[in-house]
Amino acid sequence: MSWFEALLLGLIQGATEFLPVSSSGHLELGKHFLQIETEQSLSFTVVVHGATVLSTIVVFWKEIRDLFSGFITFKWNNENKYIVKILVSVIPVGFLGLFFEEEVKQFFTGNIVFVGAMLLVTATLLSLTYISKSRGKNISFLDAFVIGIAQAFAVLPGISRSGATIATGIMLGNNKKEIAQFSFLMVLIPVIGANLKDILSGEFSEASNIGIIPIVVGFIAAFVSGLLACKWMINLVKRGKLITFAIYCTIIGFLAILLG
Repeated sequence: MSWFEALLLGLIQGATEFLPVSSSGHLELGKHFLQIETEQSLSFTVVVHGATVLSTIVVFWKEIRDLFSGFITFKWNNENKYIVKILVSVIPVGFLGLFFEEEVKQFFTGNIVFVGAMLLVTATLLSLTYISKSRGKNISFLDAFVIGIAQAFAVLPGISRSGATIATGIMLGNNKKEIAQFSFLMVLIPVIGANLKDILSGEFSEASNIGIIPIVVGFIAAFVSGLLACKWMINLVKRGKLITFAIYCTIIGFLAILLG
């Protein structure tokens, strides 16, 4: 992998992690057209996902700090309720990661026809938000679990995690600003957990033959683009401007199917 390929993939990962267009799907498309080997892509994927986690923490630093401040009081306050809701939302994707990891990996083989089909699913979900009315209600524990199920489906390349979770939250009637924040915070635990698992299992070190320069370039590109995309996406959700991404996913989805 060259530094320029790392730059492109880093920018793709950072931007599409928060925009509702599927970062995994776009990375698969990028790897396919750049002809990057799977062995190389594993360690790079771990690095750029770590970069987007860091950008999420930077954007929501105040909210994360307040949650931990409330958590250490050991009282059943709003902060602790919010943390428990995040933990509830992680249950479905955690179940998949523990018991169906190998089955999930089989979808990441560069099959861009499948990626295209899943992008059309993302487009459908985003289109539904155009006709759904947000009732401005707070996220309940049941809502958190249902949103977590949506996140579990988003392990498939082409189904946007942010698109699926935000769309589900809006269709459940949740407040748009709150569901955007919840969507970005709920991903921290599974992504950090998955990355730590890859590192501790030795898969990261076995595949880390890319070189230090592409790794650093990819990390910086993913972090900066993720930072900008995260802030932009929050404003877009509040204004309900998701139909544009539905159109984009439809176009890219059909193109991927045709090219595949």
